[in-house]
Amino acid sequence: MENLWPRIEPLLARVEKPARYIGMEQGSLRPEHRRLDVSWLLVYPDTYEVGLPNQGLQILYEILNERDDASAERSYAPWSDMATVMRAEGVPFFSVDQHNAAVDFDVVAFNLSAELVYTNLLECLDLARVPVRASERRPDHPIVMAGGHCTFNPEPLADFVDVFVIGDGEEVVGEITEVIGAWKRGGRASREAVLRELATIPGVYVPSMYEVDYDGSAIAEVRPRFGDVPELVEKRTIADLADWPYPRNQLVPLIEVVHDRLNVEVFRGCTRGCRFCQAGMITRPVRERPVDQVRTMVEDGLRRTGYDEVALTSLSSADFSGIDGLVAGLVDEQEGCGNVSLSLPSLRVDAFTVGIASQIQKVRRTGLTFAPEGGSWRIRQVINKRITEEDLYAAVEGAYSQGWRRVKLYFLTGLPTEMDDDTLGIAELARNVVEVGRAHTKQASCTVSLGGFVPKPHTPFQWFGQNGVDELDRKIQLVRDELRATKAKVRWHDPAASFAEGLASRGDRRIGAVIESVWRAGGTFQEWSEHFRLAPWLEAMAAEGLDPDWYVTRHRTEDEILPWDHIHAGLHRDFLWQDWQAALGAHGLPDCRWTPCYDCGACTEYGLEHVVASPVPPAGGSQGTGQDLGTGGSVPERIAAVAAGTGP
Repeated sequence: MENLWPRIEPLLARVEKPARYIGMEQGSLRPEHRRLDVSWLLVYPDTYEVGLPNQGLQILYEILNERDDASAERSYAPWSDMATVMRAEGVPFFSVDQHNAAVDFDVVAFNLSAELVYTNLLECLDLARVPVRASERRPDHPIVMAGGHCTFNPEPLADFVDVFVIGDGEEVVGEITEVIGAWKRGGRASREAVLRELATIPGVYVPSMYEVDYDGSAIAEVRPRFGDVPELVEKRTIADLADWPYPRNQLVPLIEVVHDRLNVEVFRGCTRGCRFCQAGMITRPVRERPVDQVRTMVEDGLRRTGYDEVALTSLSSADFSGIDGLVAGLVDEQEGCGNVSLSLPSLRVDAFTVGIASQIQKVRRTGLTFAPEGGSWRIRQVINKRITEEDLYAAVEGAYSQGWRRVKLYFLTGLPTEMDDDTLGIAELARNVVEVGRAHTKQASCTVSLGGFVPKPHTPFQWFGQNGVDELDRKIQLVRDELRATKAKVRWHDPAASFAEGLASRGDRRIGAVIESVWRAGGTFQEWSEHFRLAPWLEAMAAEGLDPDWYVTRHRTEDEILPWDHIHAGLHRDFLWQDWQAALGAHGLPDCRWTPCYDCGACTEYGLEHVVASPVPPAGGSQGTGQDLGTGGSVPERIAAVAAGTGP
């Protein structure tokens, strides 16, 4: 491999934050790249500060380097100043661990956590001198892969990515390594041959092995080109999180990064059933890490890294079995040990208790963010975020009573069936939260964060047409006007960026040309407000003869073939459709951990048993309020009855 450090080092004085590119973090590795090993370059296509804490990348980094037939290094998207200098000086994209040229690796694998980084993926490939289009690559080029939540609709990147991994990566990277290793030992004769073999691995999608036919604007058919290529690509799911206690050696950066703390994943998956939440749907079923293993990972991680904050991560950390005892035990163990604080970054309002609040604040008060998501009980029934105003006020009462002065409330706007009363309810909740706090401190305040709703694949809302830019702007302005001259501040996500996100997340293969056009027009770092402009997206759509509203604001029909229908996230399509109908009727469904199985498919598809965890939900939450499914009849019949308003 070509080591580029002698050419990189002179460039660092010319760019912002040169430490982004030097590596050498605590926990980093310098693997030996043996000739017949499969070498992986794991890339997070955003800045170092955003990408380094990503647990998915760190987990695979360790797993691959533990194998005797593989090696792995890391890289991150260079900021625009560095990219300009690299092009001017002829320095290609490189790894940060040993500064090897990306083009020399066997695999360049991207973690895709957000759709607006797609143009950065093309930027990294171009800087690496790898053809951005898969059809132009030779056998000696790296195989370009992608994993992460965004790959559950891989089609917008089908022209650029050779291989997508759908679902959990811990096991499948080993199987991929074995196939590529055999191909490499055989002389890398045919790129199509190895891609065809990779396509037979469960959880692996190879776009070039499929053909797509269109009927006008609509998709008519997606079919495999060969008999041994599956019609439906099933996601990969690891059954037991205890078998994968990673990362064992979390990276400790040399500069400040987002989420700069020890992160320990306590469980994967979620059964709350929030209809807007793609992560909650595609990561089912729930798999908890044993409590003793969590404690060990926390203790070992703090001792090894020197961090003074630990976060217990998941989609809803307060739902972890025995969370009160775990939090109390961890806090007690850390008292007097360097002022280590504990945070639960994914807090359910109805699972947050005064007990948890008092334990967290024993060491140091960290920020508290609650996500009611909707401004009224009706809209929260629609989205299945089944928390009441009383739940919210009780949670913030617990926080303020324990000394917090500020809380953050996260809401979505542009939700299905949303009316102005629902939107104005956001402002009312915020004002009331401040009043609850002022009973404890005159400094009480809250920040309202507003995000425009983007319907995502494999959720009940995948058939919904999202609000346009003007409508989202209007709704944000409603909330801002209502909260002027109050102790509640409002921050919001750019509605234009939400529109572009809708194009990228819900598009088919034809959107690939749009993404490429935006990139060629200089559109990198589209996640960053200072770099984003909607105009290049709309101009590219027009140049390709594509209607943005057809992709973004149009409602889908039940029989329509969706671009991602050949990717199976483990959820039955009829379950999602019936849940969509229940949403339109403003009927919520209780968490299936406390009810009989809804047969969504998540457990049965993977040979796991649905287990009712307890007769009642934890923390006295509101899971039993509203209209429930009951237990009579088949699951589709029960959900359909709720959707029609005739259920129990």
